[in-house]
Amino acid sequence: MLHAIPTEKFGPLGEPMAKAVSACVHCGFCLAACPTYHELGQEMDTPRGRIVLMKEVLEGRMSFEAAQPHVDRCLGCLACEPACPSGVPYRDLISPFRALAAGKMKRGLLERVRRFVAAQTVPYPWRFRVAAKLGRIGRMGLMPKAWRPMLELMPEALPPAQSWAAVNPAIGEKRARVALLLGCAQQVLDPDINTATIEVLTRNGIEVVIPRTQGCCGGLAWHTGDLAAAQKFARRNLAAFPDDVYAILTNAAGCGSAMHEYHLVLRGTADEARAEAFRHRVMDVSVFLMRLGLREPLREMKLKAAYHDACHLSNAQNVRRQPRDLLKAIPGLQLLEITDAHLCCGSAGSYNMDQPEIASSLGEQKAKSIIATGADVVVTGNIGCMTQVALHLKRIGSHIEVKHTMQLVRDALP
Repeated sequence: MLHAIPTEKFGPLGEPMAKAVSACVHCGFCLAACPTYHELGQEMDTPRGRIVLMKEVLEGRMSFEAAQPHVDRCLGCLACEPACPSGVPYRDLISPFRALAAGKMKRGLLERVRRFVAAQTVPYPWRFRVAAKLGRIGRMGLMPKAWRPMLELMPEALPPAQSWAAVNPAIGEKRARVALLLGCAQQVLDPDINTATIEVLTRNGIEVVIPRTQGCCGGLAWHTGDLAAAQKFARRNLAAFPDDVYAILTNAAGCGSAMHEYHLVLRGTADEARAEAFRHRVMDVSVFLMRLGLREPLREMKLKAAYHDACHLSNAQNVRRQPRDLLKAIPGLQLLEITDAHLCCGSAGSYNMDQPEIASSLGEQKAKSIIATGADVVVTGNIGCMTQVALHLKRIGSHIEVKHTMQLVRDALP
C-alpha cells in the first residue's frame, strides 16, 4: 500500500509503522482470522480496515478520535499475521500507534481511573493481591458498573502466596542452566504454575535461576499505549537477567510475546541493541523442553485433554507444536483439538476491562467449543486465557478443569 506518512515526525517508531502499512496489499485474507470481524462484521474492525484508518491518521487526513473506537476494539491477538500472505508485521503498527495516540485520545473519567488502577496494580504482585482481595467488595455492588467485568475475573478465593529460591538446582546430572520470568498476575492468581514449571525443569536436569530484581514484562503497558512504562519495565529486565544462562524462559504467552518486542519498545534508545540481543534469548518453556528433550518417560494418565492455543504463543511466537508434543508424551492422554482454535478467547491482557461485551462473547464461544470436545481438562500456556476460560466454563455450568501445560506435565512426572 502506497503511503505518504512523514515517518520522521513520529520518531523511532515512525519507520516500523510505515513499513507495516506499506506491506498490506488489501487482499482480505486477515478477515476470516479476525475475532472482532466475526463479532461485529464491519470492515473497520478488521486488520485491513484498521491499517487504512491508522494510515489516514498518520498521514494527517483523519483525527485520532475518529479512528479510536476501531483501534481500541483490536484485541492485539495477531491472528492476522499468520493468515497474511504478504507478511504484514501488524504488531509493528498497532502497539506503536497506540503509544503515539495515548495522549491524544479522549477517554471518560471512569475509564481513565480504571486504566490507572490497572496500571498501578496488575504489574506489581503484592499490589495486585491486595486489589484482588478488595474485588470482593466490588462483587457486593460497591464498585462502579464499568468495573464489574474486571472484578468478575477475580477468583472467589486467592491461592496462598508462594515463593521460589533464587537458584533451584538441577536434580541429577545438570544438563542446562536457565532463568525464569515469574509473571505478575500469575504469581497471584495461580502461583502453582511457576512451582510446576520449576519442578519439571529441575527434574529434567535443568538449573533454574530466579532473578530477584526482575519485574513485569511490560506487556500491559505496551499494548495499551504507555510507552514510558513499557520502556521502564523492559530496562529493568534487561538489567535483571544474567548473561550466563542458556535461555530466558517464560511460561505466560503474553509475557513471552512482550519480551520478544523489547527491540521495538526500546527502538531509538541507547538500549536498542541490547534489547535486540535479549529478545533472541527469550523462549517459551515448552520450546526449551522439547529442544532439550525430556530425560525420563512420563507416567500414564487416562485423560482427555483439549489444548487451547494462547494467541501470544501461537500467533506472536509461532509456538503451536511444542506444547502439543509435550502433552502427547504423556502415555494414555488423548489430545483433543478445539473448533475455531485460531479465534481468541477474549482475554487479551486488559481487553476484558476495555471491551467487556466483545470479550464476554468470545469467552462464551470458546467455552462452548471446549465443552464440545468432551474433554476432562483444557490445557493452555497463558494465565489470562486460563482465567477467562475458567470464568466462562463456570458460567455455563461446566466442571472441565483448566490447567497450564506445565501443571499437567508436572502431574505426569514419574
